Amino acid sequence: MTTVSTTPTTTPVQPVPTPQPAMRLREIVFGAARSAAVRAAARLRVADALGEKPATADELAAVVKTEPGPLRRLLRALSCYGVFAENADGTFTHTDMSRLLREDDPHSLRDISLWCTEPWTWEVWPRLDDAVRSGGNVFEDVFGKEFFDYLHQDAHESAQVFNRAMTTSSMQSALDVAALLDLIGVSVVADIGGGQGHVLASLLEKHPSVSGTLMDLPGVVARADERLRDGGSLAGRASIVAGDCREGIPVAADLYIIKNILEWDDDSTRRALASVCAAARPGARVVVIENLVDDTPSMRFTTAMDLLLLLNVGGAKHTRQSLVDRLSGAGLSIGEIRPVNPYLHAFECVVPG
Repeated sequence: MTTVSTTPTTTPVQPVPTPQPAMRLREIVFGAARSAAVRAAARLRVADALGEKPATADELAAVVKTEPGPLRRLLRALSCYGVFAENADGTFTHTDMSRLLREDDPHSLRDISLWCTEPWTWEVWPRLDDAVRSGGNVFEDVFGKEFFDYLHQDAHESAQVFNRAMTTSSMQSALDVAALLDLIGVSVVADIGGGQGHVLASLLEKHPSVSGTLMDLPGVVARADERLRDGGSLAGRASIVAGDCREGIPVAADLYIIKNILEWDDDSTRRALASVCAAARPGARVVVIENLVDDTPSMRFTTAMDLLLLLNVGGAKHTRQSLVDRLSGAGLSIGEIRPVNPYLHAFECVVPG
């Protein structure tokens, strides 16, 4: 795609003052427009088209193949929220947020922005009151089948967006996890329910004397990080095990990592933790990494994810205390609780003797 670059020096439009409560509520109830605008910009690849210098809506429209007038309206709406900036002369420039919609940005959120606004989301959000009444998901009522069955059987494009978004999120957070964890005294690490193994790969790259195992469902580990697979740069120190951690974990390790999988119903969470405790030797470390819906600077984000989990699979994100209760209930001794980044926390645990 061609990138538009022009040369004028421009002055940004001054920010709008903070609105009063009545207007803030009006803005909240129009939140769907904001989400739809981000989705439209991502699908049209407007951020990829905009270069480092200001450009007009007409110039950008010629690149992304849209009508100039509607594109100007889209950019103006997004600029109100800091996604792009509109200048006094009518041109538009990048902001820190709009750059995150570029596909080539190392911290890109383009795929995640698409995933959170997929067509099925617009069908289930209006049923949130039903989910709150029943305490269960409404997805099956709307689509006639379970969430992941629907994705893989009826919404192939959405399934691909999901895979890309989860890969992007995992790759970005894997580096944060690797930077946080101390592996002194650890020879073998197990990434349980570890998806494609980005966390494990990052840890093995950082610690050349450590070996590790990735365990997840067969269809997930079939797409494991190429560094871990036969012929990959880490294959000599990595093994891949297909299985359901709720049914048992045939892996012995010094450190077990469980990241973002304790979002199911309580029975599944209990079974997964019991499997870890049964597999681990006394004194083994267990690090549980989760999003929290309290005591975190990203509560607007994590509470939204929590509600979406309720809608699509009947799951839930944890408070700090609810996760502590489940970990201690499984028999783990809980030590330090540390932030991994603004939206993840790590719970350091030990299997007691």
